[in-house]
Amino acid sequence: MALNAVALTQDRLPRPLHANENFPYGIQEGVKLTLALLPGSSVSPSGPSSSGSSSGSKQSDGVTEKGTMALSNYRLIFISNPPSDKHKPAFESFAVPLADILSTKYEQSVFKGNHLLLDVKPTPRGGLSDPTRVEVRFDGNGLYKFACALDEARERAIYMKRQSAEEEEGLRNTPGPSGASTPYAPGDIPDENPPGYDD
Repeated sequence: MALNAVALTQDRLPRPLHANENFPYGIQEGVKLTLALLPGSSVSPSGPSSSGSSSGSKQSDGVTEKGTMALSNYRLIFISNPPSDKHKPAFESFAVPLADILSTKYEQSVFKGNHLLLDVKPTPRGGLSDPTRVEVRFDGNGLYKFACALDEARERAIYMKRQSAEEEEGLRNTPGPSGASTPYAPGDIPDENPPGYDD
């Protein structure tokens, strides 16, 4: 199962959605990702599962997988480690558009270790139906640098989304040929030829 499915290359790397998507922040291996529903949510982030299948570690606070994380200029992507005889992942991949990350919080804990908390808005038909908390941990160093890069990319994505919405709103309010502030409609075209052009 994939949550907001990710197209992968043969090397299990994310395939760009379009020509403008790139991965300037690189790809991080040795990542542990936990999906947990925010308080008040009603469904399991692991989705439907068959009773006989083994899956990622399911804890009372969510489902956890290990894998690779990539940060593009449009989305945050997690790819679970490939299935093996001993372990079948609960989900193969997880992606969230940067503008759908509601909040980020980098925490330094003496007992739990450094981790990054993200609250994400579900994408329609993406596999999650309620707001979800994502916890990210790295096996090695670099989580703080990654968190800073994520905040920067997220702010840029939110700004671009707002700009696009403002431009779209501006186009909607552009006066049509009759001087009205509504979009141009075919009804504004006269049915008759102007005087002097009649045959």
